[in-house]
Amino acid sequence: WREKVGYNRKLRKIANPTNATRSLQDSIFCSEDNSLYFTYNGKSNVLEVRDLSYQVNVASQIPWYEKLAHLEMPWTRATDKESHMVAIRNMSFKVKSGQMLALIESSVCGKTSLFDLITCRDYGGKITSGEILINGKPTTRQLVKKCTAHVREDDRLLPNLTVKETLLFIAKLRLAKISDSERKKRVEDVIAELRLRQCANTRVGNEYIRGVSGGERRRVSIGVQLLWNPGILIFSDPTSGLDSFTAHNLVITLSRLARGNRLVLMSVHQPRSDIFQLFDLVLLMTSGITVYSGAAQDMVQYFTRMGYPCPTYSNPADFYVDLTSIDRHTEEREMESKRRVSMLAAMFHENIRHFGDHLWRSSQRDGMTPVSEPSSPLTLEETVIMNTHSDDHLPGWLQQFTILLSRQISNDFRDLSALLIRGFETLLMSLLIGFLYYGHGKSNLSIQDLSALLFMIGALIPYIVILESITKCHSERPVLYQEFEDGLYSATSYVSAKILGELPEQCFIVIVYGIPIYWLANLSPDPEHFFLNLLLLMLLTYCARIMAMWMSAMLPTLQISAFFGNALYTTFFLSGGFLISLENLWIVPSWLSKVSFVRWSFEGLMQIQLKGVTYPMTSGNVTYPISGTLVLQTMGLHSYPLYAIYLILVGMTTGFLVLYYLSLRFIKQKSNQDW
Repeated sequence: WREKVGYNRKLRKIANPTNATRSLQDSIFCSEDNSLYFTYNGKSNVLEVRDLSYQVNVASQIPWYEKLAHLEMPWTRATDKESHMVAIRNMSFKVKSGQMLALIESSVCGKTSLFDLITCRDYGGKITSGEILINGKPTTRQLVKKCTAHVREDDRLLPNLTVKETLLFIAKLRLAKISDSERKKRVEDVIAELRLRQCANTRVGNEYIRGVSGGERRRVSIGVQLLWNPGILIFSDPTSGLDSFTAHNLVITLSRLARGNRLVLMSVHQPRSDIFQLFDLVLLMTSGITVYSGAAQDMVQYFTRMGYPCPTYSNPADFYVDLTSIDRHTEEREMESKRRVSMLAAMFHENIRHFGDHLWRSSQRDGMTPVSEPSSPLTLEETVIMNTHSDDHLPGWLQQFTILLSRQISNDFRDLSALLIRGFETLLMSLLIGFLYYGHGKSNLSIQDLSALLFMIGALIPYIVILESITKCHSERPVLYQEFEDGLYSATSYVSAKILGELPEQCFIVIVYGIPIYWLANLSPDPEHFFLNLLLLMLLTYCARIMAMWMSAMLPTLQISAFFGNALYTTFFLSGGFLISLENLWIVPSWLSKVSFVRWSFEGLMQIQLKGVTYPMTSGNVTYPISGTLVLQTMGLHSYPLYAIYLILVGMTTGFLVLYYLSLRFIKQKSNQDW
């Protein structure tokens, strides 16, 4: 086997392998296809698209914030001609298990719309004619979930988990009914088959965290879907962002998956020649029109018959993509290229009208069926394992919660540098404020200085918490919404695990912030007052954190979420009762102050420090004792007892939590939304 792989590597260096060398490569690859995970022993699948035409509602896909950026009102509506664009026109093809169909696009041709329609994730468009069938049945979400996996162009993985941990957590969510030993074996087998052993214990990483290479990260994304053994695999631009050698190896892996009796559908941009020769079928489109669909090795022969032979030593994919592209340099060139594309599309439809699968093939291949069968039969035990589907084996709520909680803590605390930076930032703020009030020694602060200190303690820390929480939520958002689309867990289990998983970090931040500033400012040394102060800060920062999470779930981008999150918090800050007394607020800010957690934290902190304390007030040579309760009454901070303030903050936190849950549950964001 090692000798075959070594020879295989030599073959990959050939720029334009001949059919003979490709056949030898195929025999080498097929010798590796006897494994459990590269051979699909379930039912063979057939994907058929019949005369599909689809219009995209462009107006519905433009977010309201983009309209504002172009000085358009969010409620403005475009005309039907402006708002609807034809993304797919009269598309037909039929592909079976054992085949790999590559969608090669020139310009914007609607491949994203096609994949969304196949996976029943339509975003603002309508099918004007035709249908999509899987095994002779119209596609539905339930049918798609049972047999189809979609690997997106961008790798949506948590960066701080290792390759093995990433796959193991997904296996726990996907395959709850099998034993731990079987799950671990499946993960190990997938790692071996995707050749990830050398990086199994390396972090996945991203553009900010060093981890595995781009090709390895893409294979991890494939492994996430391969764990539950789908019969249909869809890949959106799997080679984008990869160097040519890595891209070639990745397509070889996809070819092996197809030879294991799977149906592989992928889109690719102008593949190089050795990648092109790995495809079984090719569908060439431009501007939503099909120009060719059929066997990859017959494409040159077909276009030669049409009067467009591929020049010697040229890559057929490059040449025919250029041939079918719309040239928009000048109006004359654009019209000429559109006429050529329309003519090629009309000739193609004329040539395939006698083929039932809508795929063109040469006369020598009319009787051939490229569907491959599994190389070797599996045992009965393996067959039972391979035929399990994810829908029947999802864990219950409690198991989802424990798995997500474990993953949340592992991902958060793996990045110790980021946690230490946040802790240092919080500690620095605490020390600066504490040293400002340190010089008064053991004498009590004046009432004016004390109220200013307590307001700063409660008002400054949420600024850090809000920005950090919004940034973190948007960085996790692609993974979250993809897993929601895949139906791995419910919003309830995710929210519960998210809230509880944030608790250790929250306690760390509050302790680092609250203890130094309390003792440097020489506040009340009573242990009861100290712990009540920390508990109030905990409720305050947690309320701010969940408000930020709500903003992140409700709004589409990081910039918009940060803007509205800070705007809402600034409103709470201004109506907190220190900059202007609560009694002097007019009706609108007065009502806002009632839902301002800054106001309630300020009132609670003042009550902790002033109730039961007598302050000396000097006027000339005379000193008068003033009770802290009288000070609270004068400032209007005595409306509720201390225990009620804690309950109010708990209620506000619960309210923001409900809004966060409802936003996740009902506001449909795209998993590929720019954050």
